Amino acid sequence: MFKKLFGKKDAPEVVDNSPTIMGLRLGGSFEIDGLLLKLLEPELIIQGSAKTHIIQAAGIVNLDGTWVYRFYTDDDAFLQVISEGGQSDEHVVDVKLFHFYDTQDISSQQVWDELLNEKMGTPNYELEGQAFSRVWTSASEYHNPVHMSEKTYDGPDDSVQTDQFTMLFEREIAQGNTESLFLSAEEKLEESGNLGRCLVISTGITITPAQLTIHG
Repeated sequence: MFKKLFGKKDAPEVVDNSPTIMGLRLGGSFEIDGLLLKLLEPELIIQGSAKTHIIQAAGIVNLDGTWVYRFYTDDDAFLQVISEGGQSDEHVVDVKLFHFYDTQDISSQQVWDELLNEKMGTPNYELEGQAFSRVWTSASEYHNPVHMSEKTYDGPDDSVQTDQFTMLFEREIAQGNTESLFLSAEEKLEESGNLGRCLVISTGITITPAQLTIHG
């Protein structure tokens, strides 16, 4: 849907090696159409979403020809931009605004294995009484979580690598829109040498070009 809709833009001057696309960058900002938020929020799980967001961290995932950019903001949110076949603006095919709903620590290998092998990839997932359907298809009823390795920057040369096992769900809401549910079982090596694990639950909406203003 987004392919070639944004078109090429003059890229802002980048003072570090953190991810950037569509003028989005670490330290920049963007604005979501206020009317969109006003119309959709009564049906969304998240409430009180900010209109203007300041980007405090930026991450990137390389999925062999598809790139996932994430721009983390001061509203406990992240703008996710997906590009296919290249990393220029004209390769952008999807943009979603997600808000973090919950982060759950995973304390044992058994809980981790059950999450990946039995819970995350089911055809349906319920959150706050709302039923979400799995977006990614599988030949079997259960879909194994999709592995992503994200490199996230929160400073010019300050980055961290996180392994993520992910699954995407959605449900229909008003006027042909959808609310997305993104599950990410994450693990990373901590400074102590231990492996930290958690389940991150986020909900989001799809953003069109007319609904997004990038301030750079």
